[in-house]
Amino acid sequence: MGLVLFLMAGVWGLGWVMKTPIRARLTMIGLIYLAVVVAQLVLPAGTPLRVATGGDVRPWLVLGGVVALGAAYVYGLKRLRKPTAPTPEPQTGPFREAELNRYARHIVLREVGGSGQRKLKDAKVLVIGAGGLGSPALLYLAAAGVGTIGVIDDDTVDGSNLQRQIIHRDQDIGMPKVFSAQAAMQALNPFITVKPYNRRLTPDLAEALFAEYDLILDGSDNFDTRYLANRAAVATGKPLISAAITQWEGQISLYHPAGGAPCYECVFPQRPAEGLAPACAEAGVIAPLPGIVGSQMALEAIKEITGAGQSLRGRLMLHDALYGENRSMTVARRADCACCGSGQGQTQA
Repeated sequence: MGLVLFLMAGVWGLGWVMKTPIRARLTMIGLIYLAVVVAQLVLPAGTPLRVATGGDVRPWLVLGGVVALGAAYVYGLKRLRKPTAPTPEPQTGPFREAELNRYARHIVLREVGGSGQRKLKDAKVLVIGAGGLGSPALLYLAAAGVGTIGVIDDDTVDGSNLQRQIIHRDQDIGMPKVFSAQAAMQALNPFITVKPYNRRLTPDLAEALFAEYDLILDGSDNFDTRYLANRAAVATGKPLISAAITQWEGQISLYHPAGGAPCYECVFPQRPAEGLAPACAEAGVIAPLPGIVGSQMALEAIKEITGAGQSLRGRLMLHDALYGENRSMTVARRADCACCGSGQGQTQA
């Protein structure tokens, strides 16, 4: 019997030296124990193997019982010390107690209050792009308690994104951006619903998708998507907050012909000539800039939903980060706009 116990101890020590998992070491020792018990029960008395392993099964059974009782005692102690899951708190009104605490700084704001926070919870906002502008916009919409947030993007996280796209992490490289963004948003606020659309916004999809939401935020990085988003927003009567950035500069406005504001094509009837508005990959962009403008998108969305303050309807705000300047200019609808005016149906150049 001593020889077998020495063998078990040797297996444990060798496993410790080789850093074998404890479960694997216990499994090996358990197999040795079972082999000894079977040998004692099956082999005839006096067999050399049976004699070498003690000659009697009863001490082994007693040893096994003692070990089993000890293991059960340790397991029971761990179960008793393990904290029990909290009972889900009852929800008697529109907000749980945890939500009231979470949004307390909103609720005490005169311009938002409880009614404004309820509007945020009931709102549905779609964000186009989970990149530089979409990252801060999505995080702040989630933190603010917008009840349903959709995000559409067909790109995956690349290492070069992490200089400015703060919703993604290094470990997310290679993951579709919408799923990386969804994980970050739900980790920040478990009381919201996030709908990821891992695909490009296309003409056959845009209007049907926009119809499901109250407000659209366009943080895309190309003119094709901006014009497509504008036309779909006009067709569905949805307000559109659109922004753009490059190098050290950014711009943002709220476009909504149905609400008296111009549409995007009223202000930008034609895309810039080739080379005048290069993408960030070509021209570069300073890291905090999308955070500033993307956060402004979220702020304008909250104001639009709650009715707080004065929105950017009919105003184009320009931000110059290099010189620390903000400028705002009035923009108006054009009667001959190819999208929302008398020129409807004409092809956008």
